[in-house]
Formats: sequence, C-alpha cells, structure tokens
Amino acid sequence: MNRLHFILLVFGFSQISAGKPNVVFFLVDDLGWSDVACYGSSFYETPHIDQLAKEGVKFTSGYAACHVCSPTRASILTGKYPATMNLTEWLNGRSDRPYQILLNPDKAMALDPKENTLAEVLKKEGYATALFGKWHLGRDTSPTEHGFDLHVPHSVNSNLGRRGFYNPKKIPGLDGGEYVTDRLAELAANYIDDNKDKPFLLFMSHFSVHDPIHGRPDLVEKYKKKLARMKPQPGPDYILEGNPDSQTFPTRDELDELIKRPLYANSYKSYSNDLVKVKQKQDNVQFAGMVEAVDQSLGTLMAKLKEHGLVGNTIVFFMSDNGGMSVMNGTPARVVPQKLLDTATSSSNLPLRGAKGWLYEGGIRVPMIVKWPHQGRENIVCDEPVISTDFYPTILEMLGLPYDSKKIDGKSITRLVKGKKMDRGPIYWHFPHYSNHGMQSPGGAIRDGDYKLLEYFENGTVQVFNLVQDIGEQKDLAKIEVEKANKLLRKLHRWRNRVGAQMMKPNPNYDPTTDLWSGKK
Repeated sequence: MNRLHFILLVFGFSQISAGKPNVVFFLVDDLGWSDVACYGSSFYETPHIDQLAKEGVKFTSGYAACHVCSPTRASILTGKYPATMNLTEWLNGRSDRPYQILLNPDKAMALDPKENTLAEVLKKEGYATALFGKWHLGRDTSPTEHGFDLHVPHSVNSNLGRRGFYNPKKIPGLDGGEYVTDRLAELAANYIDDNKDKPFLLFMSHFSVHDPIHGRPDLVEKYKKKLARMKPQPGPDYILEGNPDSQTFPTRDELDELIKRPLYANSYKSYSNDLVKVKQKQDNVQFAGMVEAVDQSLGTLMAKLKEHGLVGNTIVFFMSDNGGMSVMNGTPARVVPQKLLDTATSSSNLPLRGAKGWLYEGGIRVPMIVKWPHQGRENIVCDEPVISTDFYPTILEMLGLPYDSKKIDGKSITRLVKGKKMDRGPIYWHFPHYSNHGMQSPGGAIRDGDYKLLEYFENGTVQVFNLVQDIGEQKDLAKIEVEKANKLLRKLHRWRNRVGAQMMKPNPNYDPTTDLWSGKK
C-alpha cells in the first residue's frame, strides 16, 4: 500500500471515491424525537447517532409523513404523500368497529407496483440494492418486486410478534445470532463487504424499537444500574389526555384532577370519553437497551464503511418512521397490568405532546440526520420543516440523477444540507382512519411556517398552534387567531382536493348507545 492510498483510507476515501456515491438509509421503527441523546435524552445513550449528527446536518423539525409506519415507508421510497398513493394506514390496517362514527375509506393494501421507487431508479443506474429488515408495504408484494436485489429476512411476513428479538436463528434469512438487531447489522455489514467495489443502496430498516419491547440482556442490566443511580425524575409518571374532537373534551386542569381518582390512578387502559394515559418519563430499561442496540448497529455499519475506505463516498440518512409509543395500543377494552406497563408504553416524547398514532408533534416529528460528504455541512442544526417525502428527490439530486418534480410531492432539501436557506413550503398529513393508539379522531394537519393546524373529521374540530412559541402544543389559537386558522384550513382542503385524498363517510350502523368500551350494547 503506497502512502497516498494509506492517507485516503485513514480519512475515509477509497480508490473509487470519484465514482458514484453509495447511499445508506438507516430507518428505525417507533423511535421518538427525544429518544436520542443529541435530541435531548439524558437516559438513553446513542453515541454513534450523536457522532453522525456531528458529521452532518441535524434536522430539528423533521417529520414522518404519517404517525404510523407503512405510509411513511412508502413516502420515502416514492417521494409521494400517503394520500397521493391512497396508502394512508399501516398495513393491513384496522377493520371498522361498531362504535365508529365514520367508516374507513377504501385504501391501498400494498405499495403499487406502478410506483417508480428509489431502489428501481438506482438499480437502473447500476447500483446494487438491498433492504435489511422490515418491509411492511404489503403481504403479497416483496422488496425484490420494487427494485431491491436482496431482502433480508427472506419473507415479508417475518413479523417478530411473540417470537421477539431473541431468536433470529428461526427467521429465514437471518439464520443465526442471538439478537435480531445485532444480526441484521452483521448481515448488512457483510453486504458492504460483498459490494465495496460497486455503488450500492443499503436500506437498513430495523424492526426495533417497535414492540415487543425486548432489550438485549446485557444492555438491560446496564440501564437497570444507571436508573438505580439516578435521582427520581420530577413530575408524574403518566398524565391523562383526551380526544380534542370529543364533545366532552376536558381542560388540562380537569384532566390533572381526574387522574388522582382511583379509577384512573390504579388502572391502565382506555377510559370513557376517549381518555388515555400518556407516559411522561424515560425510565424503561428494556426500551433503553433496544435504543442502544440500534445505535450500536449504526456504529457497526459506519465502522465497516471506514474499513473499506468508503466513508467519504457514502451519503447517510437517519430517521424514524413515526413518533415514539407513549400511549398503549389495542382495543378500548384492553387492560394492561401494572407489571407489564413497560411493554405497552415504551418511552416519553416530552417536550412534544402526544405519541405514535397522534397528529400532535409526538406522533409525527422524528429525529432526522443527513450526512453528505464533501458537499454537505458538518455539525449544524437546521430547523426548517422537512418531511420524509423529501428524501426521494434529495437523493436523486445528490447523485446527479434526473426526476420529474411534477410527479412527486417531495422537495429536494440539498440546499439545507449544504447549509443554505430554503423555504420548503407547507407540509401536510392525512389520516382518514381510527388509530390503534390513543383514541383520537381521524383527521389531517398542515404545518406552514411557524404554525400548525389540526382538523378532526368526526365533529370538525380545529386546533391551531404556533410551534416556535409552543412546541408542546398546549395553547390552542384557533379561536384567537381566527384569520390564520381559516387560511390554513383552506390550504389543507385545497391540498386534499389536489392529491385526491380519500375521505370518510358516515357509518350507517353507528349507534350512539353502543358501549364504546366493550363493543356491545
């Protein structure tokens, strides 16, 4: 090895650095905005994610296209809003229930094969393409039908379910290892070994930190000891939240009084009037172990890139598919024993309000980092609102590949990654379904500049928040800044019409006397 080659390897350049850049897209499932140390967590340890932020741009107003997973995943691969593709719910989604005022509209049950995915575009340009981990874009279609040469594990139905994270040996395509997150990283690192001499797209799509909440045992022990050393965290373990579209929506003071009553203080379930408990503290040692294992897996991939001198020729993207699970999921009749709470509410999204399955920031604002060697800025923070649809045109522009901006919804954010100013414009959400998390009404939202409007579909309730002044969405301005509310609502409606968003229809079998909590009269 000559001296020049040695220097190039030390600084992360390979002999093919002048060729096509590699792309690593690192997607985590259910990781909340504040579940990363560089985004504010003082309990979870994420040194490799934090290092990536130092080497790239950390977006503090980065958004998932939906507060549940499948629509966001589709948006990344296509550059389109979920509403544009009519893929607006996790797949296969939740069936209609007798207590719903509205019916779910017809929706896509898989990513349409007509969509020209990022993997398909790059494959035509000579890239090797692989997806490691979760697909969740249709049970009857595979990543290999959408431009990926390789999918590990080999089945789209490799749902961890009760199997959990402890036995990857029984999952086809993993075939070894002791912990699923580690095994996926190991196999993805092997993929880099095999493709180091050609350009590649590595889509690292972790099952973690989605439930089941199974931390790696050694890391769980670490966090048990850490928690024992910590001073008790101030404030309540849980608070009550209601459905803002309910006709009996309590005030914050009323909710804080209600939770003191035995009915709420001593049980963990969904309550009458659409009330639920929301976790307020990051103290779940099992979840902490999951977070750090994901962080270590990023470290494994970055170390492998460095080993082969590919760091300087690899663009890296990091994000979560939706907000953290701070509210238990399931049916209204579900009751969680106190000893199992950590399996049902994994983390806290504070200072954000809400959680996975909610249109509040806790459901849609996610950690997002972009590292673009030689072109992008390092160690800067960008607060411009951006969304997962933007990755498709951004990646293609970074690679010098053409795309038709009229056929997608995303906007290239390369200017922001370079540290330049850009007004990305309004961002939209559309969820015409009943979420499994939190008993919220179906609805939609728009973020435009500092302001965000939420519209709920059952009773037409509207909320408006100034997110710069009120990141926790506590002061509703809908009846104070009426002109602003009307302007945002008109924009949201025009957007829905433009993309052909499917709307809900009344449930002809709805009976207001139906017992919401059992589904029986």
